[in-house]
Amino acid sequence: MTKERYRLIEHTGDLAFVAYGKDVRELFQNAAFALFDVYADLSKVEEITERQINISIQAEAGAKEARETDIDYEQLLVKWLNELLYINDVEDLLFRRFNVVELAAGRLSATACGEKFDTERHVILTPLKAVTYHRIEVVREPDRWRARVVVDL
Repeated sequence: MTKERYRLIEHTGDLAFVAYGKDVRELFQNAAFALFDVYADLSKVEEITERQINISIQAEAGAKEARETDIDYEQLLVKWLNELLYINDVEDLLFRRFNVVELAAGRLSATACGEKFDTERHVILTPLKAVTYHRIEVVREPDRWRARVVVDL
């Protein structure tokens, strides 16, 4: 795992962060961690519940065979993070650990671990609405992957 998982960056009116990973799977895991780390105090969240999450996006019309270079990482990252926020909203779950099992053209399979929100123990730091496509970026650098994410507050 790379040392720095994420860092907050300035963005007017919304929340923005840059996440890092040694590979694209770790990048997606760290982006999910960043999302929940700014949302709640994760030091108080236990790993009691595990959720399997499967995301898929439509391939381009007429595409027969997808290659790694064809993966729309930006769209997949936004859908992944928004699915986690949706589960948080609907099922009241806080997640603190993420494991991306498969990341292929148009598909992501992962597990998220955490627990049900408890008003006696958990603290919401920053209420979040949704991850946006505004300035979304997933980039492979020489020694790591990097993503920029903007979240509506």
